[in-house]
Amino acid sequence: MRILRTPILTFILLPALAGCHRDAQPVRAAATVTGLQLAEVRAAQVPAVTPIVGTVEAKESASLSAQVVGRVTAVLVREGDTVHTGQVLVRMENARARAGLEQAQSSVEAAQHDLEGAKAQADLAASTLARYQVLRDQKSVSPQEFDEVLRRSEAASAQLAAAQANLNAQKASANSADTLAGYSTITAPFAGIVTARHVDPGALASPGVALVDLDRAGTLQLVVNVDESLLRALEPGSSLPVSVPAASSNPITARVAQIVPAADAASHSFQVKLDLPASAHLRAGMYGATSLASATRNGLFVPQAAVVAHGSIYSVWVVDPQHVASLRFVSLGSQSGIDSEVLSGLSAGEDVVLSPGDRELGGSRIEAKP
Repeated sequence: MRILRTPILTFILLPALAGCHRDAQPVRAAATVTGLQLAEVRAAQVPAVTPIVGTVEAKESASLSAQVVGRVTAVLVREGDTVHTGQVLVRMENARARAGLEQAQSSVEAAQHDLEGAKAQADLAASTLARYQVLRDQKSVSPQEFDEVLRRSEAASAQLAAAQANLNAQKASANSADTLAGYSTITAPFAGIVTARHVDPGALASPGVALVDLDRAGTLQLVVNVDESLLRALEPGSSLPVSVPAASSNPITARVAQIVPAADAASHSFQVKLDLPASAHLRAGMYGATSLASATRNGLFVPQAAVVAHGSIYSVWVVDPQHVASLRFVSLGSQSGIDSEVLSGLSAGEDVVLSPGDRELGGSRIEAKP
């Protein structure tokens, strides 16, 4: 029996001894990384910025329509065409108006002829009256003869006045007919660019229905609606940074040209017009945006050199009071100079590693440069 107990005790003691041997192994010390620089998460007051969006527009625009009903016979422009002041854009049928104008002009000519005849008669009657006045003074004509000549002179003068009035009336009618005939031709009121063509030949035009839209040539404006609470931050002539992504990847400087004095009753906002600099890439209708500072708020900032980007995910290496680094994912806001605003993930006063590159620092002891 003693011979059998010895192997059993031996097998029991071997695992125990092996376990004691494993517990006695030393723990490996954390790696030490030198030569890195640290920066402190900084708290600062920053302006609370309110974004404002708007639309790029021409300083002046016109929607041209007919003033009389008529059939369109020709449309001489298309979208994007550059036109000059007075250029014919649309023609409408005007046979009736032209006939009326020709008739009115004939009436003017007839009235002019009548006036010339009445003037000749008045001049003759006036000269005859003058001779009879001399003869009357010489007692060479009777009073009845003088009175008859006087009445003829007065009648000639009245006919001359009537002929002059008729001529004036016929000229007014001719002017009206000319204006009516002119309604059949739509011309550009100013130099600019055609932005829309609403009709084609054969369409029936009527008053108030747009035929062609036109924007004045020159610099453009960004038109925005600003809440009344932000209006005190704006002054005519002041400058604002404006972003028009379709025209430029960089901000451009706009000038406050006009603040419309009346607010919209529903939204309590004011329309503000910002003059934009001349640019070949700007087009009316583009989206634009600016921003206004309304107050201040607390913000946290870290140098951009501390941020490690993994696609759209951002992180920093944070060093605790024991100088051990750990990875911290963060949400970033706006950039200011060389700093990035941290929206979440850090606290003020924490230390972060600058320019960590692709190194794996988790659990490492950081000995920073002085």
